[in-house]
Amino acid sequence: MSTVLTQPPAPTPSGPSWLHRVCPTTGLKVSADAEKLIKAHAVMATVMLLIGGIAAIGVLLTRWQAVHLLPAEWFYRILTVHGLTMLVFFIIFFEMAVLHFAGPVLLNCRQPAPKLGWLAFGLMTVGSLLTEVIMWMGKADVLLSSYVPLRAHPLYYLGIILFAVGALLATGLFFAALVVAKREQTYRGSVPLVTYGALTAAIIAVITLLHGAAVYVPTFLWSLGLMPIDPQIYRMVWWALGHSSQQINVSAMVSIWYLLAALTVGGVVLNEKISRTAFVLYVLFISMASAHHLLVDPGFSSAWKVVNTSYFMYMAVLASMIHGFTVPAGIELGQRLRGYTKGMFEWLTKAPWGDPGFSSMIFSIVVFGFVGGITGVTFGTEQINIIAHNTFRIPGHFHSTVVSGTAMAFMGATYYLIPLIFRKQVSFWKLAQIQPYLFAGGMLVFSMSMTFAGSFGVPRRHWDISFTNAPFDVQFSPTVDLMLGIMALGGLVAALGGGLYILVTVASVFFGKPMPERPTAADGVPQGIVSPPVRSTRVSEADVMERHGKLGPAPGTIVLVGVFFVAFVTYYFLNWKILAALWKMG
Repeated sequence: MSTVLTQPPAPTPSGPSWLHRVCPTTGLKVSADAEKLIKAHAVMATVMLLIGGIAAIGVLLTRWQAVHLLPAEWFYRILTVHGLTMLVFFIIFFEMAVLHFAGPVLLNCRQPAPKLGWLAFGLMTVGSLLTEVIMWMGKADVLLSSYVPLRAHPLYYLGIILFAVGALLATGLFFAALVVAKREQTYRGSVPLVTYGALTAAIIAVITLLHGAAVYVPTFLWSLGLMPIDPQIYRMVWWALGHSSQQINVSAMVSIWYLLAALTVGGVVLNEKISRTAFVLYVLFISMASAHHLLVDPGFSSAWKVVNTSYFMYMAVLASMIHGFTVPAGIELGQRLRGYTKGMFEWLTKAPWGDPGFSSMIFSIVVFGFVGGITGVTFGTEQINIIAHNTFRIPGHFHSTVVSGTAMAFMGATYYLIPLIFRKQVSFWKLAQIQPYLFAGGMLVFSMSMTFAGSFGVPRRHWDISFTNAPFDVQFSPTVDLMLGIMALGGLVAALGGGLYILVTVASVFFGKPMPERPTAADGVPQGIVSPPVRSTRVSEADVMERHGKLGPAPGTIVLVGVFFVAFVTYYFLNWKILAALWKMG
């Protein structure tokens, strides 16, 4: 076993001197340049979350058929804003903050080329704001995927290109930080696991952004009338961008799981080689899973679809399953080493549930795995995809992965980022403690209700499922109205949770009290900083590893994994049963 953050003492750096401070909690040297870049990217991520959240409420109250808030034109406009702002701008701004933290900060090194870092941030900011203005002006009502021949204003594509170039530069600076740290000997041995996970996210980001250039530069020229675009090729290359961009999230999210596990409960890593191998599987196979967005597309052969989604994609799924076991098992072992050894679940019941960093991490793991993971693998099967594609089940799936998984993990990290990087107390601490419960609970209800509604054939991306004034009549089961009502209530609760997160973050960063020298829980500081987790003197690592029985040293995690597999098999079987009934087979 090993820890996530602790490294052997590094020799004295041989490089030039640089402005930094020493973190009193972790003992790490925090580069002043890296710290400023982290703050800037985190603030812009929060701004994008606010814009995307406002759009989300408009979309939600329109899809709730009983309210039907917006007219068709504004619905598709707001849906475009919501998708691009949340899935691209918010997520990638935060991920760039993660890279600046996982590079210079965790590796104890200086920030390379800080001026280039600010240029990258400027390009991302200008590009995202330019695209936002064009979308809100109604000149880009093309939805997130912007399928050709739908044509947006050229500045829409130009804004995305500028944003992508900035993100690519920031990613390059992360690679440069690895070189600087190695050359100046600021650490020994392998890079920390969190940094290694961020490295896989950075590699996937490069692959993603290059595909983005391959699709958006020609589309920009097409929007100017300078060249033609083949719609089928566009769809294939765009999803190499669209799906892979969400897999940057997965690597970054898992890295944050390991980080928060270490900070909150002293989580350990069972086997570094296995965890690192799982990250490598993401790099090798995750982009190929993009094919599952094209399973009903007649332009691609069944062989191509099956190879990509039934073989290569499962290797990426295996990586997620490995992390889905090693992170909870590391949390359990960390808790047992702290003395919580009674029974199978004392480690869980005695966990710091009042620490928003810990609760956010747990909810992220559970909802991502049980809802997002199970539905994702199921919908990625070519036959089942026929009854799921373009229904409400698809957004139900990715709201449980990107929102309940990635965004929830990012929120948890923020509660430690505020005191460690911004050096501020967390404002409205009581609200911060309940925020993960509201957001995760609301999103769980929202995602599952949306998925059930989709099982009845409710279409996604559709303004009016009653098809008013259409030449045909479409009747949905009365259950659909119930599911949409429950979905709306869950979404509003999640929106409240998201609003509380923004309130806490803005108040803390701009108006919060400075961190005291010796903080207490009453000061609005997470438990992992007030009282860093330490191992009990009454329990040794050998005791924990030997006192295992038939279920091993992490019996609670083994039981939870068993529950997961039962749920997975049940849902997978039911989907095949539904498919057989529709095809009148058996």
